Parts: sequence; structure tokens; C-alpha cells
Amino acid sequence: MGDSDDKARKRLSRTPNRALTVAVLAFAGLASSFMFTLVVPLQAELPMLLNASREDTTWVVTITLLVAAIATPISGRLGDMYGKRRVVVVLMIMLIIGSVIAALSTSIIGVIIGRALQGGVTGVIPLGIAIMRDILPPKHLGTAVALMSATMGVGGALGMPLAAYLALNADWHSLFWLAAGLGVAGLVLVYLFVPEDVLLSPGRLDVVGAIGLAIGLTGLLLYVSRGAQWGWTSPIGLTLVIGGVLVLLLWGWYQLRTKDPLLDLRVAARPAVLLTNIAAIGMGFALFSSNVTFPQMLELPVETGSGFGLDMITAAFIVMPAGLVMMVISPLSGWLERTIGPRPLFTAGSAAIVLAYGYVLIWSSEWIHILIANAIIGVGIGFTFAAMPMIIMRSVPSNETGASNGLNALFRSVGTSSASAVMGGVLAAMSVDVDGVAVPTHEAFEMCFWLAIIAGIVALVLSLFIPKIRSLERHPSLPN
Repeated sequence: MGDSDDKARKRLSRTPNRALTVAVLAFAGLASSFMFTLVVPLQAELPMLLNASREDTTWVVTITLLVAAIATPISGRLGDMYGKRRVVVVLMIMLIIGSVIAALSTSIIGVIIGRALQGGVTGVIPLGIAIMRDILPPKHLGTAVALMSATMGVGGALGMPLAAYLALNADWHSLFWLAAGLGVAGLVLVYLFVPEDVLLSPGRLDVVGAIGLAIGLTGLLLYVSRGAQWGWTSPIGLTLVIGGVLVLLLWGWYQLRTKDPLLDLRVAARPAVLLTNIAAIGMGFALFSSNVTFPQMLELPVETGSGFGLDMITAAFIVMPAGLVMMVISPLSGWLERTIGPRPLFTAGSAAIVLAYGYVLIWSSEWIHILIANAIIGVGIGFTFAAMPMIIMRSVPSNETGASNGLNALFRSVGTSSASAVMGGVLAAMSVDVDGVAVPTHEAFEMCFWLAIIAGIVALVLSLFIPKIRSLERHPSLPN
């Protein structure tokens, strides 16, 4: 034991400054979250650009969400087993390859393949949080985790105006070359400034578990994301959702009985972990609800009675402050986590979400109201996204950190995918014809806000039942 401790200290003594490591991991998180909003400004033009139907081009967005949800918990387990830094490097390489494939493609098939590879990089964020647990003392961990968690919203918020500008003023392939450049920069920085792992959980990769999880999640997420288009009770929709549930039930049975499972469901079933993960669905739903509704409200013509008639770039700048707020309050989130604990922080963040959507439900007659509401959402998401990883890490052993944070990210992905489908379905169902174009009514947006409020309330109530959790302890082989 003494020799291993000395080796761990010796290896970490040669690592770069921890603040630099945190900054590099945050940059990698920003690059990965940017992938979700990369093609948002192009969605209306994709059928023309790719010479494909609108139904087919929706896969350019759907495939990224789908792969992200599947790959994140798997990459977390691989990180625990083979080294988190090593897996982060592999994910950054996947981002580069996927971006180059999409940038060189002129058909929808190539773009979809590229976007699928880009989706895998989402695992960088939970892996980065797990690396921080390994290298940082508890007094600095909360702030670093809050910063890393904030990148989930910041990357998309900051990237939206940039993506909109490039979409309007340059060839659409430039978006993917930009993504490739971010991947190269992130790869080099991670390789140079993120230390190698000293805390590993050796074992075999549960290939059967990985395949089962992928099949089950694919069925459920396809139903959630495409159900409105196919029909919620259509044969293909029911086959996907029923098949997905059955596969996941068999997968859970197998995980409880196999040695070295992909995910230790006994750990995931601990009350603190389970309640946090279920609440994460609500938080993911609340975050993506604003991403779906606010840009449409801002860009719809004033004559429709439900829009403000702003151009794409202006709308992106109005939505952007939510991400900036998340970044700015990360030190406050870290301080609050250390002072009052992650559970009250989670409750406060959920309450802010409810307040924000309640505000815009009452006041939404001017674009400034959207900006204020979105800033409050930034506070709520910033608090809750900072609290959730800390609750998880205080509730699981150190060798389960990567997989457990990956599972939490999976539940958030289920929330974002659900929001995209539900909000899209509501806005489509409650539309009126304006000059041959279906335009959502003001009542449709109000219904969306009510649904987001309900999601926030559910998360708030669940946070109140999260049991008291222990303080985070340092691993004895790591320096202070």
C-alpha cells in the first residue's frame, strides 16, 4: 500500500497546475456541449442544403442526442476501468473525425455519420468531473465541478450566435471545420495538461451490458424524439417503446447477476443517487424547454401575435445570457455547495426554474422579459447542475465516479430529448395557418411553460427527499 501511495504522489507531483487542468477540462466541456447547438441555425435550410426530406434531416439533430445518451454512461465506465484521461482523448479524436467527415460531406448520410461521432464527445463532461474528484482537494472541488457542469449550458449558449453568424455569412461546411478545430485544440490541451489516472477500477468491459443498454435506450429515445412525427400510437412507435422497456428490464436483470457489470445498479439504486437521477430528467427538460421555445418566440414575425420579429443572430444573443450566468455563478455555486451542502443548492436551483417559467408565463410581451427569464433559468440550471454531481460523488465509491456521473448525464439527456419532442409536439398541435405556414399560437407557448413548471416542481419535490449524504473524502493516495 505504501509503494502505491508513493507512486501516486510521485506521478501527481509531475502534473501541471491544477487550475490549468480544470481550465483545460472546462474548454473540452465547452467544445462538447457546442455540438448540440452547432446545426440549430441550419435546421430550416437542411432539406435544401442536403437535398433530402425534412423528415430525414431531423436525424442530423436526433442522432447526436441519441449517441450522446448511449455513449456517456459507457464512456464513464471505460474511464473508471482504463483511465479517464485516456477515454477523454479518444472522445476528442472521435469529435475530430466526425467533424471532418461532416465537413467533407455533401449528402445527408455523411453528415449523419459525422454528427453521430460528434455526439459521443458528450462523455467528456462527466469524465472531467470524475478527474477533478481525483486531483482536487474537497475545498476546491465544488467550484471546479460547478464550472465543469456549467459548460453544458455555456457551450451551447456561446456557440449559438457564432453558429448563426457562420450559417448566414459562410458556407455551412465551415461549422464543421470549426468543430474540428475545437476538437484538435481540446485534444492537444488534454494530452499536455491533464494528468494520467492513478485511481482505476480494473475489470473487463461488459460488452453484453453495453449492447443491451444501447438497444434499450435507442428504442426509448427514438420514441421520445420521433414519436410525435410517427404518431405516439403508431405500430413503429409502440414497437420501439415496448421493445425498449423490455430490453432494459432484461438488461437490469443481467447487470445484477454478472460480474463486473457495465453499471452497478445497486449503487445506482441508493436513494440519494436514484432521486437525483430522476430529478435530473426534470432539469434536462427545463433546460431544453427554453432552448426550443425562446428562439422561436423571438424570431416569429410580430404579425403572428406570438413573436417579436427578431433576426437569428439577435435572438441568439438574447438567449446567450443564460449560459453566461451559469459560468459567472460557478464560484458562488461552489461556495454554496461547501457552505450549505448540495441538497439545499439543488432545491434552490429547482425553485429558480419554477420562478423563471412562472415569470415568463405572466410577462412575455417584450423581448426583455425573455432575457430576464432566461437569466433566471441560468441561475437555476447553474445551481442544480453543480449540485447533482456533488450529490452523486458523495454517495458512491471513488471507483464508481465516472460511471455514476455518466448515468446522471444519461438521465439529463432523457430530459432534453423529452423536452424537444414534447415542446415540438405542443407547438405543432396548437398552431394556426398564417399565409400557408403553421405558426404556434401564444397559448401554445404558455402550455410549454406550464409543462416546464411542472418538471421544475417535480425536481424540487424530489430534492426534498434526498437523504443526508456524507462529506466528500479525499483518497488517501492523493496529495492535499
